[in-house]
Amino acid sequence: MKRYRTGILLVISILLIILGVRFIIVPMMEPEPQAEIIEPEIKKIWGLAADSLKIDTITIRPNQSLSDILFSKGIDGTIIDKLAQNCLGIFDVRKIKSGNTCYIVKDKQSFTPSYFIYEESAVAYYKFELTDSLRVEKGNKDVEIQRKTLCATIESSLWNSFVDQGTDPLLAIELSDIFAWTVDFFGIQKGDQFKVIYDMQYVDSIPVGFGKIHAATFEDSNGKISAYYFEKDGQKGYFDDKGNSLRKAFLKAPLNFSRISSRFSNSRMHPILKIRRPHYGIDYAAPTGTPVFSIGDGVVTQKGYQSGGGGNLIKIKHNSAYTTQYMHLSKFANGITTGSRVKQGQLIGYVGSTGLSSGPHLDFRVYQNNTPIDPLKIQAPPTEPISTNNMALFNTLRDSISLELNKIDKPIRNQLAFSK
Repeated sequence: MKRYRTGILLVISILLIILGVRFIIVPMMEPEPQAEIIEPEIKKIWGLAADSLKIDTITIRPNQSLSDILFSKGIDGTIIDKLAQNCLGIFDVRKIKSGNTCYIVKDKQSFTPSYFIYEESAVAYYKFELTDSLRVEKGNKDVEIQRKTLCATIESSLWNSFVDQGTDPLLAIELSDIFAWTVDFFGIQKGDQFKVIYDMQYVDSIPVGFGKIHAATFEDSNGKISAYYFEKDGQKGYFDDKGNSLRKAFLKAPLNFSRISSRFSNSRMHPILKIRRPHYGIDYAAPTGTPVFSIGDGVVTQKGYQSGGGGNLIKIKHNSAYTTQYMHLSKFANGITTGSRVKQGQLIGYVGSTGLSSGPHLDFRVYQNNTPIDPLKIQAPPTEPISTNNMALFNTLRDSISLELNKIDKPIRNQLAFSK
């Protein structure tokens, strides 16, 4: 019996030793936890994996068509015809512009052309599939928006002030449009100052254009004018610190007239000369002596007799963008001289038939940035102030962005220039 117990104890001891070894060894042999494997991000271009592609770059030559480009790269004519059909409603192949860039995208292994890419702009592109379905689709590259600030002090001109700071002067044109109704850009002086908060657009870290201008100020010896962009409930535009629109409307017409006898045209039969030539205005038929009014505030830049056929005329510059011209007047209103400032609705002259005219009428013309435009198609700018319902929201935005504007103390040098 004693031997039996001794044997049992021996077996138990051996088992404990084995188990003990197991408890000691097994944990030591357990594998270390594996670190999480992070797949590298695949860089894409035009929605395609860039590392699997071979790309041939082509600059479009004058008069070069889509067919010319594809045929020169060995694309079969039947494929070209099918692509042209698939373009309908998506892209007009006749609008491919010389100087733009396009690409033939090939598989890196087989060198087989897979796609044709036409870049319409730095952001927008069209992708033509050269195999399978021959699908055509429009795409846009990812655009990163960065908020920028700038202070420009006038030394010679607004344009040069932006150039001197390495900022594309096209921003100056954007500003001149915002302040066109409140700032005389022909009268800015050395020391006048602009501040602006705006968005810059980037594609692959390359600047490609301007986004929204959030706010701006112009300051001269007469004081400061502010502009804040606000959009709510269908009301949008730039407003001053009191919520008034920075734009002013023109009168619909410069006189009370009976009828329009001739419209804006690129080819009108002249009633006197009997030849076709452009008529960049509207003829309002009215009796001699009918009063003619300025359609907006401005400065008279020309008054007198035009020997070229316009007869007695007046030209008024309303802002940096718009100029109007009134021709064939019988006489001028008292006090109207070159350099006179006039108000909207102010009497400037009277209908007549001076110059090359077949009867009494007013030939009225409008120029935008020195280009004649149809007076009947002027886009009426918003003139209403911020609505009462939105005033509290506007005040909050104005106060917040004013703090940001006030922090722009001096010109910021070496800003990244815009690249087309």
